[in-house]
Amino acid sequence: MGEQVLNAVANQSIRHLFTSSEAIDVQIRCFPSSKLLQGSIDSFKMQGRNLVIRRDFRVEEMSFTTDAVSIDPASALSGKLRLKQPTQAVAQVILTEDGINKAFDADLVRQHLVNVEMEALTNLSGGEPVSFRDVHITLMPENQVHVGARVDLPNRKDLPISLRSTIAVEKRRQIRFQNAEFDPAGVPEEGRSLSKIVSLAFAEVLDGMVDLDRFDLDGVMVRINRLETHGKKLVFTGYAQIDHFPGSG
Repeated sequence: MGEQVLNAVANQSIRHLFTSSEAIDVQIRCFPSSKLLQGSIDSFKMQGRNLVIRRDFRVEEMSFTTDAVSIDPASALSGKLRLKQPTQAVAQVILTEDGINKAFDADLVRQHLVNVEMEALTNLSGGEPVSFRDVHITLMPENQVHVGARVDLPNRKDLPISLRSTIAVEKRRQIRFQNAEFDPAGVPEEGRSLSKIVSLAFAEVLDGMVDLDRFDLDGVMVRINRLETHGKKLVFTGYAQIDHFPGSG
């Protein structure tokens, strides 16, 4: 019964991390169960599906599993789960290509794509800031991506952008777009020389733009050790540091 109570309390706490969720399953294991009276838990596991973070960022799956955890047993009686000390967990996050592309419409992302004042771009726009739109990423094997977008310049409206790049992790929290190359496919021949300049500049805009610290999960910090493309999915593996459960302080 003690495990059931803790599972219910932890499930409710975890749901507060997300704007919405299709399913969240929390499992707390403790043997013998009498250890719960001292606040000792053998393991804590969370699996979530179709989660939304900060209203706009969709995660197909997220899971993390801890080793032994120490909690304040009295806190569960008040409907909260309070850690006696921070804990780390093995974590996995799976994004879909569709979810990634929807994120480009989020305000948190759009602010990095509008009114860009990079010199390579303003040299083409008469000194005016440049804004990108209709960004679309296609996931490819071996951590490759194709990126398409559009931009308006004074002498060329609706200029298509097309590039290929390798995505990688830096400092365990930043997603980098490395080894970018212009991809002429789909770009009209008369606009390719201009599109190449703008496409490579756009790769610089994307590079380092994604930082996990900007996603601010209450009490949970996610760090990435590895990322891999698998078909239309992007899989991150790493760890989560849990300082406190949402709402427990």
